[in-house]
Amino acid sequence: MRLSLATLASIAAPLVAAHYTFPDFIANGVASADWVYIRETANHYSNAPVTSVTDPEFRCYELDLVNTAGSTQTMTVSAGSTVGFKESQAVYHPGYLDIYMSPAAPYANFSQAATGATWFKVFEMPPVMVNGQLTFPSENLQSFTFAIPKSLPSGQYLIRVEHIALHAASTYQGAQFYISCAQVNVVNGGSGTPGPLVSIPGVYTGREPGIMLNIYSLPAGYEYPSPGPTVWQG
Repeated sequence: MRLSLATLASIAAPLVAAHYTFPDFIANGVASADWVYIRETANHYSNAPVTSVTDPEFRCYELDLVNTAGSTQTMTVSAGSTVGFKESQAVYHPGYLDIYMSPAAPYANFSQAATGATWFKVFEMPPVMVNGQLTFPSENLQSFTFAIPKSLPSGQYLIRVEHIALHAASTYQGAQFYISCAQVNVVNGGSGTPGPLVSIPGVYTGREPGIMLNIYSLPAGYEYPSPGPTVWQG
């Protein structure tokens, strides 16, 4: 049977609607326009996730690994200030949300910035057990904010948002990663030493118990194990 374009579109629409991107950066209480301070991602039309944790695209999921960084602006923010991300639509899937940062040498808009073991985690929103059920604080969020660590040294950085959707994570590469990177220049910083430091890609194998799991069949007393390094409080 040959399907019409209209029928194919009607089938695809719910699948696309279930996905999302993080195109807008929030600073000084204001959300930017799409892809001004955030590197435009390869899924900016499809909203499709990343499933391989070893691909170069896993770092920031740029539309173009060479040219996207240079066409993205850099926002100046203060250490200790509140920033955030606004989604293209609500975070549809249950999952784990976190934020990584990395120094960006020589500049945040350099395509090769943050390609080594330079990333550290500054925020997380993990699933939690409530009345014997795993609940997901990040689900259905339209936007969220967090504080840049006050003792973070001044300089240029990438801020990477990562939402790991876990609704189909019972098999390897079933977890879906939704990723964006903002470019920032941090001022009024301190003398902290961020860590632990990890590489992205490289931080995950994809088989961590917080990435490959069946969220619909969990043992009594279960506690979700956050993947990756611990959060640097700064």
